[in-house]
Amino acid sequence: MPTRTARTAWTGTLEEGAGQVELTSSQLGTYDVSFPQRAADDANGITSPEELLGAAHSACYSMQLSAELAESGGTIEALDVAADVTLGADPAGGFRLTSIHLTVSGEVTGIDSATFLAAANAAKANCPVSKALTGVEITLDAVLED
Repeated sequence: MPTRTARTAWTGTLEEGAGQVELTSSQLGTYDVSFPQRAADDANGITSPEELLGAAHSACYSMQLSAELAESGGTIEALDVAADVTLGADPAGGFRLTSIHLTVSGEVTGIDSATFLAAANAAKANCPVSKALTGVEITLDAVLED
């Protein structure tokens, strides 16, 4: 499997500095980052490590869930996955990721709600990004749409 690369160019202090994250491997874009916006309620057009991690987790989880559902005999019409990543204080000092909440709804034929929920939980456990984030509490809400 290939290695993918992103890089960040940063100038200044934590509180007054800023940077740009570049999606190097795909060359899809460069995005501004700053700590004040990272800690603010309104992102105001600035991304953060948490948002980028949420994008990675929701994409990875979607792929894993599609594999789990196919293995269970389901035919996937559509999946909608969100990952809410929360940054908070670390009791040891500084900050840490305190939680990730995955929300998924799916239009899948050929399975019932119990099978969908089992596949959703298996995907949470088997997604490579979930595995990498075992130090963070990951919760899940999953709904099979009619």
